Amino acid sequence: MTHRFTHGRTTFTFPDLATLMARASPRRSGDELAGLAAASAEERVAAQVCLAEVPLTRFLEEPLIPPEQDEVTRLILDRHDLAAFAPVGGLTVGQFRDWLLRYETDGTVLTALAPGLTPEMVAAVSKVMRQQDLILVASKIRKVTRFRSTLGLPGTLAVRLQPNHPADDPRGIAASILDGLMYGCGDAVIGINPATDSPSSYHELAGLMDRLITEYHIPTQSCVLAHLSTALRAMEAGAPVDLVFQSIAGTEAANRSFGIDLALLREARAAALSLGRVPPGGQVMYFETGQGSCLSAGAHHGIDQQTLEARAYAVAREFDPLLVNTVVGFIGPEYLYDGKQIIRAGLEDHFCGKMLGLPMGCDVCYTNHAEADQDDMDTLLTLLGTAGCNFIMGVPGAADVMLGYQSTSFHDSHYLRQLLGLRPAPEFAAWLETMGIMQDGLRLQPAGPHHALVAPQLQALAASPN
Repeated sequence: MTHRFTHGRTTFTFPDLATLMARASPRRSGDELAGLAAASAEERVAAQVCLAEVPLTRFLEEPLIPPEQDEVTRLILDRHDLAAFAPVGGLTVGQFRDWLLRYETDGTVLTALAPGLTPEMVAAVSKVMRQQDLILVASKIRKVTRFRSTLGLPGTLAVRLQPNHPADDPRGIAASILDGLMYGCGDAVIGINPATDSPSSYHELAGLMDRLITEYHIPTQSCVLAHLSTALRAMEAGAPVDLVFQSIAGTEAANRSFGIDLALLREARAAALSLGRVPPGGQVMYFETGQGSCLSAGAHHGIDQQTLEARAYAVAREFDPLLVNTVVGFIGPEYLYDGKQIIRAGLEDHFCGKMLGLPMGCDVCYTNHAEADQDDMDTLLTLLGTAGCNFIMGVPGAADVMLGYQSTSFHDSHYLRQLLGLRPAPEFAAWLETMGIMQDGLRLQPAGPHHALVAPQLQALAASPN
């Protein structure tokens, strides 16, 4: 179906839904690299006007990627809940945006709606929303998940403690963990990106975190962010695995480039559950995503990067994850050129994930060759806090020395928690108070009653992690 919009003597033509979606996307370098972006601001607005008139049902009738070519499309269509979709089934994209902003459309309504939405519907409505719209609607939605800590509760902000080391040195990693715990970080997960993707390294790092969590009764969970095939081998060898990690994308071909498919994800989740480490009803999967991954793999099917990112959330939703985060600026300026594009993408991703029922966090980050700086990250961090983001990253000094990019620091979580009156996950907050690290869930207590006893023990573990 062709869409046309005439302004003065100029007529803009969009031959199909995929082209219309791409042209309606806010500007970003990845779509320009792929030759999909609007050629001008006028064309972008024309596409947004046309997109606002598209019925939501059209996304069920006209899949952007044919199901016979793509298992992600088949998953999206197979899992679509018509009964849940009914309240918005008669709306256009523009009317859906207005409906989302109504006072009556609260978190309960949006949670019930999530199974009735496809990623393409959610991506489409985000393209006709302002930043404040994305923030307001996302702030209405809470997605609560559980392992040893309860994440996503109202009034809380969790932090992934990210203690990466360029040589996987257990002493360096343990020292970073100690640093993060002393700042009240780690309630989302203590998650290590290993420098080497081997089962032996995986087993060693998982064992280090397991000993720490067990010895000090820390109500959190651990994860080694290696490929899930490595995690499967490590679990077979008896490694103490809490969460299984995997980067995922929005097309079958892109996921294949990662060395995965839906069947392998199901196998990994079943293996993690079979270990019996998670409480009944808890979650064992951790996913990371990022705009541009399909394009970088040559697997984008002519679809814009933000829509494909939303499709990755359909993959995540299938496996009931504890944590999902968009590593928003990590892939580089070829896909998100500057701070403005990174900020917009972070808000889009958070909104789309929440709308699809996911426990969304964000790695508020950029690479050093992007036209962005820490002031841009402060802006995105603050906006995501007001939008109800489940968790952020805690990286020593905000600079990851292994992955070589800039993120958010342990200190940044205290800024956001103080600003918005947010606390750690309740179990973790209670542990911090017991250990004399924090008072009232907000204030660090470096000279608390137990700190003098606890710190030397943790330092000893850091000095001799084995």
